[in-house]
Amino acid sequence: MVFITAVHMAGGVKHEHIADVKWKDPADGKTGESTRQAVVEFINGGGQANVTGGLNTAPVHVYEIHYLRTRPDGKWSDNLLALPRY
Repeated sequence: MVFITAVHMAGGVKHEHIADVKWKDPADGKTGESTRQAVVEFINGGGQANVTGGLNTAPVHVYEIHYLRTRPDGKWSDNLLALPRY
């Protein structure tokens, strides 16, 4: 399991999408950066990614085949877009 800590956006105005993410593995403290596609493959392969806002944690899901999104409480949300940008 990893926590996504920041996102890098690409694609220009009105077509922006998450291109890359920074993450941290709480088990060993390792940090890294991965493409959106690598995270999609990680999740589809059985890995788990989350976003945390302190007290609340939301799992990251693959949405429409190749996008990343959270779905806390059964409602699609933009928790990832609220993360710091780099």
